[in-house]
Amino acid sequence: MNAPAPRSRKRPQMIAAALVVGTAAMLGLSFASAPLYRAFCAATGFGGTPRTDLAGAPSPGERVLTVRFDANVARDLPWRFEPEVAKISLRTGETKTVYYKVANLSDRETSGQAAYNVTPGQAGAFFVKVACFCFEEKRLGPHEAEEWPVVFYLDPALEREEGMRGVREITLSYTFFAIKDSTAAKTSETAIAKPKG
Repeated sequence: MNAPAPRSRKRPQMIAAALVVGTAAMLGLSFASAPLYRAFCAATGFGGTPRTDLAGAPSPGERVLTVRFDANVARDLPWRFEPEVAKISLRTGETKTVYYKVANLSDRETSGQAAYNVTPGQAGAFFVKVACFCFEEKRLGPHEAEEWPVVFYLDPALEREEGMRGVREITLSYTFFAIKDSTAAKTSETAIAKPKG
């Protein structure tokens, strides 16, 4: 009767190492997935996300469309936020700058980040932002007010897109959400706890 072959002692170690490496890779991908998805949406206009382009607009096209501007603020952010104009008309390929007015209505510094989209969804691939306040966290001091620009154009390629033939109006919509700042909270707690001398 033949004796069973001895099992390699290195095999369990190799399996454990593979599991550790696989777990680390999956964890890394989970952290990278949101920024990668945002970059993909910004580059392609997927899901109504406006494209971003630092190179500037191409030559003007033929069509003139109306662009409406929508502004919203989440309940937990004490800001007033509104576009300077409700809508504009522009030719494809024409670069425009529109300002949004924002004010902090509270007695403390607050932070917000804008989420945005374009409707109808198929227009997102042709709505190109050159500059926008939505690319970064924004801070406003107590009762501070500012005007923030959005520089954009409509890609003339939309004129060749079958799904855009019947579209006469596009809406750019922003919603600001509060950003919780643990550093500011700790600083204010320390200031409250510190006795006055």
